Amino acid sequence: MKELFNEYVKSIDTYIMFKIKQEAAALTPELQAKGRPPIALAMGAPVAPPPQFVYEKLIEALKTPQIHTYSTPKGETWFLEAISQRMKSRFGVDVEPKTEIFSLIGSKEGLANFIRALINPTTDENEQDVILVPDPGYASYSQMIKTNGGKSYGIALTKENNYMPNLNEVWENMQKDGVNTKKVKAIVINYPSNPLGATCTKDYLKHVVDFCKEKQIWLISDSAYCDIYFEEDQRPHSVLEIDGAKDVAVEFYSFSKPYSMTGFRLGWVCGNKEAIDAFGRLKSTIDTGLFKALQKCAAEILNSKEGDNYIKSANKSFKEKQMLVINGFRELGWNIKDSEIPKATFYIWLPIPPRYKTSAEFTADVLRTSGIVLVPGNAFGKNGEGYFRLSAVASDEQLAETIKRLKNDGFYYAN
Repeated sequence: MKELFNEYVKSIDTYIMFKIKQEAAALTPELQAKGRPPIALAMGAPVAPPPQFVYEKLIEALKTPQIHTYSTPKGETWFLEAISQRMKSRFGVDVEPKTEIFSLIGSKEGLANFIRALINPTTDENEQDVILVPDPGYASYSQMIKTNGGKSYGIALTKENNYMPNLNEVWENMQKDGVNTKKVKAIVINYPSNPLGATCTKDYLKHVVDFCKEKQIWLISDSAYCDIYFEEDQRPHSVLEIDGAKDVAVEFYSFSKPYSMTGFRLGWVCGNKEAIDAFGRLKSTIDTGLFKALQKCAAEILNSKEGDNYIKSANKSFKEKQMLVINGFRELGWNIKDSEIPKATFYIWLPIPPRYKTSAEFTADVLRTSGIVLVPGNAFGKNGEGYFRLSAVASDEQLAETIKRLKNDGFYYAN
């Protein structure tokens, strides 16, 4: 019966993070037996609990009459208004609650469905719609595009281009590679970046907006990590701060990262009202909205002093964890310059030791030997080969234990 499933589903593998989790689980008895129980540093998920304020507001909301009834895919009015207020206070951006905001069951779901709304599915590669994605970039982008019957084209993010590539050069290279540029529907950007932790300037966002206007393609900005940063004068920007961005752009946000609300599955998309309207028509056919009690506690945390204080405290902790890991890898022989340390996110992106041929070979060896769960760089695109990603979200004790094990097990850079 499996042949009845469509070609897109049959061609994809299990999502890399779940696959790694399964591999670690299978090795757990063996690792525990030798005193190396797994330390999970693969998933990009904060482990600290959400603000206590969220729980308090959730309990209050659960006592509200009719809170258990259906919501609406778009989101309750007071939820959308809270988002509008947050966009204004955080970025100075005006977004109209009724026409320019839509609720999401997490930003991942939103991105997948927005891509679904853009692509005309076909198995004919010559006729497939194209979406440009960062490489290295979030592993799900290309799979979302593939399973919706399109194809992705990787935009190389490198040290040489300071992770802010000139898109006119990208377009020229795409034409040289034989891509039919008439089939290009959109470009995805992700700053701060998963997996790199890289940020971009406001001037670069203007370059991206101008490019999308010129080429008449959609700009999809994934801002899941916009509130995880370490210096006030380096706060990430919204693409909607750029004049005219609403002509071509939509931006996706998540409650998962800044508030540790990963399991709540809450987010929003905002921007161009025509795009929001089209997206909303699709969403109205496939879900009936977020649980209203969750919307209520999320709306309350967005513009509260408790929320802002939580973000500041969490970012201070993430920075301390980042430096604990960075200094540990420096002791192991990695040459990490201060200028290369990410200014945002909880991700650390490092080269594999030269004795390994591939990133998968290195991360597999580290898992089998030391019980440290990392992600091979090639999971994020072809330009990720030769690197690995570590999520510095575990306890300080686990991060210190990670460095200790790597030292004891001989995982020095130059060995």
